[in-house]
Amino acid sequence: MKFFIDTGNLDEIRELCETGMVDGVTTNPSLVASSGKDFKSLIKEICTLTPGHVSAEVLATDSETMLKEAKVLSDIADNVCIKLPLTMEGLKACKVLSADGIATNVTLCFSALQALLAAKAGATYVSPFIGRLDDVGQNGCELISDIASIYDNYPEFDTRILAASIRGPQHVLDVALAGADVSTLPPKILRQMYQHPLTDKGLTGFMKDWEKTGQSLL
Repeated sequence: MKFFIDTGNLDEIRELCETGMVDGVTTNPSLVASSGKDFKSLIKEICTLTPGHVSAEVLATDSETMLKEAKVLSDIADNVCIKLPLTMEGLKACKVLSADGIATNVTLCFSALQALLAAKAGATYVSPFIGRLDDVGQNGCELISDIASIYDNYPEFDTRILAASIRGPQHVLDVALAGADVSTLPPKILRQMYQHPLTDKGLTGFMKDWEKTGQSLL
C-alpha cells in the first residue's frame, strides 16, 4: 500500500518524506486555506519535496472551467494530480484529462456506483471518504471492499482506490485488508503507526542490557 500525506504544511511534509514512507501528498481547498500560502506557490513547493503525485483541486463546478483550472495546475509540475469532484461535470472533465494523459484524483466518493463511474471516466485515483461514512452510521471500509471487488471484475480499469478521511491507525489497517491501493493520512496518524508500548519497552530493556557490557560500536 502507498501512503500519501494529507496536509498543506510544508514542514510536516518535509519531515515525513525523510522517513521514506511517503509516496505522495493530497491537498484540498481547506488545507490550502489553513496554510495561509498562495495556492500555486504551495503546490509548486510541495512538488519539489516528493516525486509522487501531489493532488491539487480545481475550484470550479462546471467542466469547461475545471479544464481551464486543470491546465494551470498541471503546468506547475509534472507530478501534479488534478483533483476533481465526483459530479457529472467533474467526471466529464476527468474523461478529457485522462485522455490527455493527465493524472486525476476523483474525490468525495461515497458509493461503489460512483467509484464505477470514476473508473469508466479513466480516473487515476478515486477517493472514498470512509470516516465521513462512519460518521453517519455507514461502514466506510465495506465501501472500500465493494469497490475493490468491482474493479477486480474488470481488468480494463486502472483506477486505484485512495482511501481518504482516515481517522486513526485502525482505519489504515482496515482499508489495507479491504483492498485499498493508497491511504492518505493526516501526519499525526502516520506517526502513530510507528508507536507500540511493547516496542518502547523492548528497546529500553535492550539498551539497559547493552550499557552493562561497557562496549561501544563507535
